[in-house]
Amino acid sequence: MLTTTNKNLCITIPYTIKKADTFATRLKGLMFRKKPLDQEGLWIIPCNSIHMCFMNFPIDVVFLNKNKQIVKLINNLQPWKFVAPVTDAYSVLELPVGVIEKFKLEVGQILDL
Repeated sequence: MLTTTNKNLCITIPYTIKKADTFATRLKGLMFRKKPLDQEGLWIIPCNSIHMCFMNFPIDVVFLNKNKQIVKLINNLQPWKFVAPVTDAYSVLELPVGVIEKFKLEVGQILDL
């Protein structure tokens, strides 16, 4: 479950969020997965850039600082694309395509993970 706060507004995103916080889980990420994410996400810690090599589907990407505040959003990131390191990002949340728009995520919001 994911909750976001912005100006006293809390939005709950009813998805299961798995944590990738070891070398092996961060290295693998979502690579080689056949099916797109469905009401789930992957939180990669620490991480400030990603690649989409060996990915079979696009994702929405949320970069967070150490306070879990959104510092960058990327909609519909396609397979085989790269994202350069994001200043101030400490972790990355990978979500199904459309989540950023559906839940109106914005830079500056704080996520409760």
